[in-house]
Amino acid sequence: RRRAPRRALGRSSCLRIARQRRSLNPSTMATRSVAARCLAFVLLLALTAVASAADYYKTLGLNRGASDDQIKRAYRKLALKYHPDKNPGNQEAASKFADIGNAYEVLSDAEKRQIYDRHGEEGVKQHAQQGGHGGGGGFGGGDIFSQFFGGGFGGFGGGPQEPETPKGDSVVIDLDVSIRDLYLGRVIRVARDKSVIKPAKGTRRCNCKQRMVTRQIGPGMYQQYAKEECEECPNVRLGRETETIAIEIDPGAPDGHEMLFFEEGEPMVDGEPGDLTVRVRTAKDDRFERRGNDLRMTFRVDLVEALAGFDKAFKHFDGREVRLKRDGITTPGLVETIAGEGMPVHNQHKKFGNLVVTYEVDFPKKLTEKQKGDIKKLFAGTF
Repeated sequence: RRRAPRRALGRSSCLRIARQRRSLNPSTMATRSVAARCLAFVLLLALTAVASAADYYKTLGLNRGASDDQIKRAYRKLALKYHPDKNPGNQEAASKFADIGNAYEVLSDAEKRQIYDRHGEEGVKQHAQQGGHGGGGGFGGGDIFSQFFGGGFGGFGGGPQEPETPKGDSVVIDLDVSIRDLYLGRVIRVARDKSVIKPAKGTRRCNCKQRMVTRQIGPGMYQQYAKEECEECPNVRLGRETETIAIEIDPGAPDGHEMLFFEEGEPMVDGEPGDLTVRVRTAKDDRFERRGNDLRMTFRVDLVEALAGFDKAFKHFDGREVRLKRDGITTPGLVETIAGEGMPVHNQHKKFGNLVVTYEVDFPKKLTEKQKGDIKKLFAGTF
């Protein structure tokens, strides 16, 4: 009797079989096998969702303890930088602008931020489906921008511009990262000595503004002049403090890749701190050289292996063994390209560059007269 063709299992089928498992005969091994496959399928779906989930804090360059004001300032800065009107035809900037809008939509709402902190992006989406207001990606970057600035890009709705808050100096640091960490991804904790504002004794003048004053200096004669008006604030001083920051290195992050840490730069009295930018630099490696998404390496074989062939392997960064096999003659400087064994392509799941291998041949340092004679006989008439 012909067997019915095996059909692919969908998610709903898997869940139905898993629920019915207890009512089936325990001796039915085939059903157990199907249930096990279903469980693996569901776990795979869950892991895929977690891996692809957006990190809204990272999108805005913030840590999880960021205040509402920091979230607002971070969005303002990044939205202005990546607005489509400022980057016409730049698809990457348009995508970034939309991501920034989605992140701000969630983190600026106390209820949605709490849900996101507990259950992630998927929790926010489920909350929206169950009747909660909004949800990640609900409005889009342009609508959020209009709500925030009160109109379009040019002039932000035509209303009066709010005075620009003084900002401290931004800091850029280069971080040398090993090729191994760039291949696998890693969170690197860096201790950093930074300036901070600390309270001090006494008071000081602050928030000074110029106000135009008019006074009469004679019959029908008036004088207009600027007068500085200040408030009185608690005194402060600049000090130094050691802080540890966690820098998340994505697999395949390119050389020169920059990560923003909002308001982690130099402080400004009566203003906002500058930003910190960490720039990735690829450190030298004993075995590999990185060129874009490709890895290059030199592999040495001895003269016998170069002539007779070889079958060797080395361990890659993820623990897999990569085989290097040749049956023909290997000449010094021969280059071989192995597809898919290079660096992960940044932000492209399961896509890798190539491994470019240059073979070098080790020759014996000396030969006896007998060995020379044997070699001459062996290769007589070969060339």
